[in-house]
Amino acid sequence: MRSLCVFGFLSSLFILASFAQLSDVHGSFTKLPKASADFAETLHKAEGGELLAQFLVGLAYETGVGVERDESEATRWYKKAADCGYLAAQNNLAGMYARGMGVERDDAEAMRWYARAASEGYAPAQNNLGYMFFSGSGVAPDLDAALRWYRKSAEQHYAPAESNLAFLYTEGQGVPQDGKEAVRWYRRAIKDGSASAEYSLGLLYFRGKAVSQDFGEALKWFHRAADHGSAAAENQIGFAYEHGKGFPRDLVLAERWYRKASDHGLPEGRHNLLVVRNITSSNLEATTVRQNSAASSKNRAEPSSAFAAPELK
Repeated sequence: MRSLCVFGFLSSLFILASFAQLSDVHGSFTKLPKASADFAETLHKAEGGELLAQFLVGLAYETGVGVERDESEATRWYKKAADCGYLAAQNNLAGMYARGMGVERDDAEAMRWYARAASEGYAPAQNNLGYMFFSGSGVAPDLDAALRWYRKSAEQHYAPAESNLAFLYTEGQGVPQDGKEAVRWYRRAIKDGSASAEYSLGLLYFRGKAVSQDFGEALKWFHRAADHGSAAAENQIGFAYEHGKGFPRDLVLAERWYRKASDHGLPEGRHNLLVVRNITSSNLEATTVRQNSAASSKNRAEPSSAFAAPELK
């Protein structure tokens, strides 16, 4: 009798639903069925019991790539592969329970699936399990356990776990506050491909927490993160220009960087863009009023021209 659990192999590594410190569960992946025909082929393999295909079908349903998004179907296909021991599916299934996607939110069930994959050495699940212990989701908060699982994941060069260790050293949670260790782990995460770690390292220097404040070093890392698509870094560069932190104050450049962050979907970037535009308009209006006032003083017989502020787009 043919087994219902058939393993498939690809050269690409699929990782999904890794917790990032102080952010929601998120996913990253390198390849998906992009067209309906590709999805149909993958679905056929999944129905035949191939675990990788089942995982990819779940991933397609969760993200809505190649098929209409359906969280319940995503959970169902993850569960099929997870029951047969497919570690990535176990990790993603846990993420569905943790977020209440396709199923009722159940932190205890999320913990169970994360622990199952983590115990088999799956680095994303180890990191996620660490986060569950850190946040007290489905279990009592336990910084020692969080640190232990973060380290297990980081030892495999999993960048989100390396960043989480850096965060703990920055804040002195579960370990003594140690700026050098924080920088070391952020740099290691950066080496392992994390743009968010570039931003976090920049923020460390910008705020001067656990390390000496260094705007130049901060902006160097913000620019690197921005080059890799970080809207948060773009927003922070805008803030630096707006307030003259590491640069001479320049509202034109601040507006330019805030616009980049806004265009990339960051709500804070949109808010800051509007604020700077209002400041620029107010400054322009005030300058024009002063100029008109001076002209009026020289020749009071000449009426001053009215100023119309530019319309905000």
